[in-house]
Amino acid sequence: MNSLTELASPIAVDVYRGRRERVLAAMRAQGGGIAVVATAPEVLRNRDADYPFRHDSYFYYLTGFTEPEATLVLNASAQDGEPASILFCREKNAERETWEGFRFGPEAARDAFGFDAAFAIDSLDEELPRLIADRPALYYALGASAEVDAQVRGWLAAVRAQGRSGVRAPEEARNLLPLLDEMRLVKDAHEIAIMRRAGSISAEAHRRAMRACRPGMHEYEIEAELLYTFRRRGAQAPAYGSIVAAGANACVLHYPAGNAIARDGDLILIDAACELDGYASDITRTFPASGLFTPPQRELYDIVLAAQSAAIEATRAGVSFDAPHQAAVKVLSQGLLDTGILDKAKFGTIDDVIGERAFARFYMHRTGHWLGMDVHDAGDYRNADGPRDAQGAREWRTLAAGNALTIEPGLYVRAAEDVPERYWNIGIRIEDDAIVTPNGCELLTREVPVDADEIEALMRESNQD
Repeated sequence: MNSLTELASPIAVDVYRGRRERVLAAMRAQGGGIAVVATAPEVLRNRDADYPFRHDSYFYYLTGFTEPEATLVLNASAQDGEPASILFCREKNAERETWEGFRFGPEAARDAFGFDAAFAIDSLDEELPRLIADRPALYYALGASAEVDAQVRGWLAAVRAQGRSGVRAPEEARNLLPLLDEMRLVKDAHEIAIMRRAGSISAEAHRRAMRACRPGMHEYEIEAELLYTFRRRGAQAPAYGSIVAAGANACVLHYPAGNAIARDGDLILIDAACELDGYASDITRTFPASGLFTPPQRELYDIVLAAQSAAIEATRAGVSFDAPHQAAVKVLSQGLLDTGILDKAKFGTIDDVIGERAFARFYMHRTGHWLGMDVHDAGDYRNADGPRDAQGAREWRTLAAGNALTIEPGLYVRAAEDVPERYWNIGIRIEDDAIVTPNGCELLTREVPVDADEIEALMRESNQD
């Protein structure tokens, strides 16, 4: 068994039990009801081979349970003596375990993960109509899965078929995800500890890739150094498809590691990180294949690093989510003017560049996103209620201590007649993971160098080995 399927520690059990209790309390405050959270389905890759199974993040957040074919039911209308948290999972099966590995089975899962009750998954369609009958509301991920929607319709139909006996179906179907999203936005100590470890593993992988890189290597060879480190250090998988982009490929934001060869004079942009125990990390570094930045590369790199530093300085509890982005945009816009990439005769001031969004040609993404169980984690970026701006957009939400986000400015300069040739095909992004604190933020991924001189020193040491 790996770390995700071993018997849960008492501390972890308390974490998941506490989360379930928070959901139940919120449901009781709204009058009670039943919540249903299913894990992800297994997916066929081709013929009789499945894709590697990965649990649903919402399900795992409330259970810590990673086996396929599992569903959590929370009964906020339970009476004294009735179970409030119920797991449905696969039964023990010696024959299937010979082929597929260990299964907890309902009884062991109930005890190991702190549920009030557990039943075989095969009984779900029989038990759910009974559980939702005469309840005021049914909570689930509305519209997220056609299969789950169809299953819910079946349960409701089974209850309504008993209408002549006085049994009533829930009067409301409510979306459970906004409640869980708000919970997931603020990381607890258990989550932050895992994310620190994930960041450390990913940083080691980037250091290894920098040391291994030589002109003449294929992008996929560099990617192999990353994947090796992830698994060797105990991470279960990459958190997302690794981006390893040589030369002009770095100007393609979601470029997958391919067959291109890193050439002398190229920059290598790596956006890659691991998933550890259900939590993602997310790091980007850009470095020279030869170990030395050219002057134009160094000029743009230092602008992006200064933009990241400004965004980091702006990241703290109590400020708008948009504040780090605006701080980065100001530095990048000034840099585009100073280098002549943007014509000062046309865009005379930084206010002109920002007002006309001229920077967006070279910086077309935002400076960060939520991070957690998903690399682009759950949660709204704008307030659900309140005033709107002149364009009708809702206000950005305010950062709070415990929020986790990336800080990742970049510049991507494609070859073009109106751009100085020395900057052609230079793509740079610098990304770190941060936990918001009351007075700033904690960076989780700085075990890999970010300063250009430190990157060159690390690669120089490797070349001397």
